[in-house]
Amino acid sequence: MKKLIKIIIVNTAIVAATMSSVVAEEWRFNNFLPETRPETAELEKFVQDVNNALGEKSELKIYSGGSLGLPNTDALRFLPKGAVEMSLLWANYLGRDAPALSSVVVQGTIGSIEEFEKAIPAVREIYEEEFNDWGVSSVGYVAIPMLSVSVFCRDEPVRTIDALKSKKLRVWARDQVETFKRLGVAAQIIPQEEMYVALKTGVVDCALYPALYAHTVSLQEVAKHASFLYPMASGPYVIGVASDRWADTDEATKAAIASAANDLWDRTNQYEDDFERELAAREKLGTQGVTWGEDFPQEDRDLFVASVTEIWKELADEAGGNAPAYRERVLTALGR
Repeated sequence: MKKLIKIIIVNTAIVAATMSSVVAEEWRFNNFLPETRPETAELEKFVQDVNNALGEKSELKIYSGGSLGLPNTDALRFLPKGAVEMSLLWANYLGRDAPALSSVVVQGTIGSIEEFEKAIPAVREIYEEEFNDWGVSSVGYVAIPMLSVSVFCRDEPVRTIDALKSKKLRVWARDQVETFKRLGVAAQIIPQEEMYVALKTGVVDCALYPALYAHTVSLQEVAKHASFLYPMASGPYVIGVASDRWADTDEATKAAIASAANDLWDRTNQYEDDFERELAAREKLGTQGVTWGEDFPQEDRDLFVASVTEIWKELADEAGGNAPAYRERVLTALGR
């Protein structure tokens, strides 16, 4: 009987050790974007490519829509500590902990695809340097389309900055808060996942959002009027891994991730169809109850761009450290 018990104990230990080894080979990929976003489909393809390359050696599993309960604003805190093995990062969400990151590309200051393409290499270099200082290795990038940002309103159309001054506006970044404040508009940051309820309950009257992605958050259900305000170029999303974890990762896994990441960048770093996609999105939203008004007048659009450009410099100076130098590097890449 004692011999049998000993055998059971030994076998249990072996199974436990084996299970521990299997778990150690699993990588959780935190993706804060909703499952309905086109970028998520691209990230799912990235995960599939990595797993196909590794076979049974390892498994990368994606968790989308914030399902792991990890706030995107806390990524520089939870990722280096190993809360997950991999995470999607967006610099504009990280300004609380890394002010220099949020002022690398201020949305609204780059107004054309041609300029954007000039800036991207410099932006990627800066991100790699800055994230590395936070103990995060940038192992991949996802390009964001050149978007058209519109003002979506719940009850009535708003087509001028003067009209917007009497409304409560939802935005998603501090530079937008400061820009609209300068223009006399009350703006507040409300996370994407809370925007629907905020509009429905009247916490805000209007929301700043790209038409291309409006359907992914059912914005058409709570905002019946929209007008275009400004074009928006954004720095790419970054796929990050804790630097110490990445240093300890075997070469086969690194190679699989790098290869899939290169393919992911090649697929997403395309902007030729952005305008057509924008028009198609507006047309579809129109069939779902959104009335598209005239664009904000050119005078207002120029005023917005001028204001956000001034805010860019102010935020970079306020952040200090590397932020002013990062801004100058981007401006140099733009030829300004």
